[in-house]
Amino acid sequence: MTEHTPGPLVALLAAARTAQLPAVVLALGGVTDKPAFMERCARDLDLPGWFGRNWDALADSLTELPPGTLLVVRGWQEYASARPDEWAVAQEVLGASAGDQLTVLLALDPAGN
Repeated sequence: MTEHTPGPLVALLAAARTAQLPAVVLALGGVTDKPAFMERCARDLDLPGWFGRNWDALADSLTELPPGTLLVVRGWQEYASARPDEWAVAQEVLGASAGDQLTVLLALDPAGN
């Protein structure tokens, strides 16, 4: 969480942690291409060293997150606008990973943070 995290999101993340569910924020503000997206995933999700910074490696890495992880994606609008085809693939990968292992929420933060 950052100092710019909106109040409702802070409350959601705190509730997840209180319930002893792992929670992480993928902050995509300023990301406008795939290399930057992959680097942000590696950093924010603390992905393993073998993460290959491609779509298949991201899908594989997401399965390594602890069961029940809440993943909140913030600031995605700029990337979605700059690279709609890439963003569609990112959504597909995140969506395919969602389920018992991972819950993915796209934050509709008007500030885009």
